[in-house]
Amino acid sequence: MCGLTGFVMLGSSSDELVPIVRRMCDALVHRGPDDAGEWIDADRGVAIGFRRLAIIDLSPAGHQPMLSASGRFVGTLNGEIYNFEELRSELQAAGLAPSFRGHSDTEVMLAAFDAWGVEAAVKRFNGMFAIALWDRRQRRLLLIRDRMGVKPLYYGFAGRTFLYASELKALRRHPDFEGRIDRGALQLYLRFMYVPAPYSIYEGISKLMPGMILTFDPVTRQTETTVYWSVRDAAIRGTQHRFDGSIEEASHEVERLARDAVRIRLVADVPLGVFLSGGVDSSLVTALMQAESSSPVRSFSIGFADAAYDEAPFAAAIAKHLGTNHTELTMTAGDVVNVIPKLAAMYDEPFADSSQMPTHLVAMLARQHVTVSLSGDGGDELFGGYARYFIGQTLFRRVGALPKSMRTVLGRALTTVPSRMWDRMLGLGRPLLPDRLRQPRPGERIHKVARVLAAGDPDAMYFELVSHWSNIVIDGIEAEAPVTAREKWPPLEDPIERMMYFDQISYLPDDILTKVDRASMAVSLEAREPLLDYRLVELAWRLPLSMKVRAGKGKQVLRRVLDRHVPQALIERPKMGFGIPLDEWLRGRLRDWAESLLDASVIREQGLIDPKPVRETWDEHLAGKGEWKFHLWAVLMLQAWLDASEPATEAATDTLRSTRSS
Repeated sequence: MCGLTGFVMLGSSSDELVPIVRRMCDALVHRGPDDAGEWIDADRGVAIGFRRLAIIDLSPAGHQPMLSASGRFVGTLNGEIYNFEELRSELQAAGLAPSFRGHSDTEVMLAAFDAWGVEAAVKRFNGMFAIALWDRRQRRLLLIRDRMGVKPLYYGFAGRTFLYASELKALRRHPDFEGRIDRGALQLYLRFMYVPAPYSIYEGISKLMPGMILTFDPVTRQTETTVYWSVRDAAIRGTQHRFDGSIEEASHEVERLARDAVRIRLVADVPLGVFLSGGVDSSLVTALMQAESSSPVRSFSIGFADAAYDEAPFAAAIAKHLGTNHTELTMTAGDVVNVIPKLAAMYDEPFADSSQMPTHLVAMLARQHVTVSLSGDGGDELFGGYARYFIGQTLFRRVGALPKSMRTVLGRALTTVPSRMWDRMLGLGRPLLPDRLRQPRPGERIHKVARVLAAGDPDAMYFELVSHWSNIVIDGIEAEAPVTAREKWPPLEDPIERMMYFDQISYLPDDILTKVDRASMAVSLEAREPLLDYRLVELAWRLPLSMKVRAGKGKQVLRRVLDRHVPQALIERPKMGFGIPLDEWLRGRLRDWAESLLDASVIREQGLIDPKPVRETWDEHLAGKGEWKFHLWAVLMLQAWLDASEPATEAATDTLRSTRSS
């Protein structure tokens, strides 16, 4: 895991290019504390920089930027190509690369480009990667991102300079960078709580889409893109060629691929561990990792003092059953206060998935013992783990025939009862409730359902389920997001499969994987996601929906696999997610800090969003009239990011400092 950056700035000397690219690299030192390097072609205005976190081949032979054996390509690789040993053997057997200087996957990558060409080689790679490649023969720059978007890659123009980097903070180090906020992207952020690709928060800067190769010609200043793999194509192929076996046969095929995905992700010259939350996905990855290991693997989990959010006892029980060497940290409000000042710099652009905090803390915990940690990310999106997949369809089937006006009135009636009161009322009858409501915080789900009752169809319900703020950006026209571009959707008949598709192309790469990448790389920890092996993604799309979602419960086929490794009694419980008691903390220990950032006069002076609905929402939340923690967290993370991007307001800085010390 590393950080890459660079630019093409014609008419510059080496004396100009070197200090700029080094400053940009220095902004990524957390991604690569072990080594740094740059490569310059002043005649072409090309500067390529790299920061290395040494994982495979810790010797100088793994230094980047690296030249291919032919001298044609100069390459940098952020991430891992897990099947590099297989590719190296294939290249050697064919006489295409008879010898290698070291044993890094970067050298194999470059040899593959020499032998097969860029696109043909990338299609053979199984990994998570962002690649920057200068083709010295054709004098063009290529940027490549992995299939599922595990690794980040930004690019764009600053004046006449073409820039790219793993993180925006490196781009901001370039003297031509302007950093104007894109108000259309800002409105998307406030709706989704993340900025969806291809947008970034800045005008003129984009995220490279997953599964894409971008080519930049410095002479014409034109870019071209090629899609070498996409979730859309995988969905179309999979639903047209369904798996025709039984669910038991499907579970064995899933286990075979998942076990191999775990196995190839254990290749490293540094210590490895695994994040274990106690849920289906992380427990499965941990079980398969332990099955591949001859000694106890290191597992890590975060607990909470609030039992309604605490899965640590379940994780500990699973760790004991599997025989892992388990380490646990109990998260407190004080830990949150300590993490908050880091978030804006960590994520570079507004980002409001509040599980970013426990994710960072578990990464900090793991980094004390290992350099690489496996995670269970992807299971929910691939195998139907989110409640919205079946709640939306069930709800629409039951109330869709009612007039929209009646559904709207019903929704309003449900929200007049505060979610905490729903929790208390339903808690009294908890043993009588169906499984889908027998959870620690049923009021949250009821309020969420209430907000989508007025939707016109299941797709609109999904959009409402994942939406928060709308139309509060001043002079902002919301940009089109992948989940609203109907003409680009694959022809999926089932609304649940469409929801899963939407999540895989946007929520997964732009929220979940962004969260994990930044939270882990901030402490120089590499996270690997075996359930996002593209072979599993393609298999998941082949499986009939009934093998994933049935009777209001998701991940049916994964549960069958896990049953072979972990007793059901340790797993079968309502899904908790990776949340935190944010609503209570905003009313308590974080209240003064939030007040300072939500100051209406400050928001009005910034001229980006309308302060009136923000203050009204904050007042309702404080009075217990509504649970608006996610809406408020989105605004708070925006304000914190603005403070970090500009001179911080004294009020917010002083308040947070006093909160930490109390």
